[in-house]
Amino acid sequence: MSVQSFFPTRIYAAPLQRQPWKPFNDRLLQECLQMQHDDVAGQRWSSKNYPGGYTSYGSVSRMQQISPTFALLEKRLERHVKKFAAALEFNLADRELAMTDCWINIMPRQVVHSLHLHPLSTLSGTYYVQTPRGAPGLKFEDPRLDRFMAAPPRVADCSVENQSWVVMPAAAGSLLLFESWLRHEVVPNPVAQARISISFNYSWF
Repeated sequence: MSVQSFFPTRIYAAPLQRQPWKPFNDRLLQECLQMQHDDVAGQRWSSKNYPGGYTSYGSVSRMQQISPTFALLEKRLERHVKKFAAALEFNLADRELAMTDCWINIMPRQVVHSLHLHPLSTLSGTYYVQTPRGAPGLKFEDPRLDRFMAAPPRVADCSVENQSWVVMPAAAGSLLLFESWLRHEVVPNPVAQARISISFNYSWF
């Protein structure tokens, strides 16, 4: 008798680039803060949909098309996206994965990003620009959770593969990639300094 694992949920984690990474990260940080200051439409949208924080999702959601710095970020993400697509064994012989959206998220103290997924996208991801000590990571939900029927609780020290939630740590200069159907959230930021990230979507259709 054997127990086998099927239908894995894959999450890709890596530094964006080899050293030195900080000068480029500082340029991204400066542009994120400048956009927060200048983007009046985004400020209005965030006040209704992202209380206490700022996101350019509802106003400037294709930063790679308007900023050379963000366009360079897109270029540096390419090898990571290709590696992840290969690990997922996607058949992309006739089409390419292309970045469709790219936006800024700024989360001061107590700002939360509730559970969600990214419809109409293939791969999604986050690049971390500023992650103060104690800032929350990205929390992923087991995609089978709504299908568990009469399942007992797991033992306290169960393996990570059997947990219902997994938190991937946030670290400046690093990125996460995941399939867009995978639900995720960011719990309230408990620290005074803002948690700043750049999110993006890729699609092949």
